Amino acid sequence: MSRVCELSGIHRQIGHKVCHSNKKSKREFRPNLVQVTIRSDTLAQGFRLRVSAAALRTVDHRGGLDAYLLKASEDELSLRARAIRRALKKKLAEIPAEAAA
Repeated sequence: MSRVCELSGIHRQIGHKVCHSNKKSKREFRPNLVQVTIRSDTLAQGFRLRVSAAALRTVDHRGGLDAYLLKASEDELSLRARAIRRALKKKLAEIPAEAAA
């Protein structure tokens, strides 16, 4: 299982561990990933995603999974998140047609 956030796309970063004598050795900085079930209001379904804690706060700040996915760029989303986004856009396109009829 890769260490990549499915919503924001952040992944591990490489840097240096610097000791007191200023010697540098390689280390990696891993994102804080958590397995969560996020509910989509429009699709009325829960989705189990591996998301970073920072992205989870952003989802909450933007008003839920639906708002986050509609505002996010296609490049940073995982394949599963892109599929959810396409289903969401399809469902939202159907709703005004039903309301007009």
